[in-house]
Amino acid sequence: MKGAAEIIRSLETAEINRVKVELSKVLPEIYVGDTVRVGVRIKEGAKERVQPYEGTVIAMRNGGINETITVRRVFQGVGVERVFLIHSPRIATVQVMRRGKVRRAKLYYLRDRVGKATRVKQRFDRSL
Repeated sequence: MKGAAEIIRSLETAEINRVKVELSKVLPEIYVGDTVRVGVRIKEGAKERVQPYEGTVIAMRNGGINETITVRRVFQGVGVERVFLIHSPRIATVQVMRRGKVRRAKLYYLRDRVGKATRVKQRFDRSL
């Protein structure tokens, strides 16, 4: 007899595999501190286009089908953060632009920093 957690985990993995096949989406290994370019599907009237959103991953939450990443960028002098549900059909692509070398699981301290202080050192021991 399977436990409830095992049943839920098996359903989640089946759903993740279905979404990957349906959307032919290949997700790279994403870590906190990485600079990523997320292709977001945007619907304008009858047309649909993919708009890139590039920024630093400052947090990752949950796991399985509910996995989310929080991406922060500075746009026109204002910090903008967006939370992306990784396995959502709204997300077309996720591309790692550079790896970041950080010592924290959450980079919320970047919110208080301005200018060059927000830079994260690059990490070369992980491949893109």
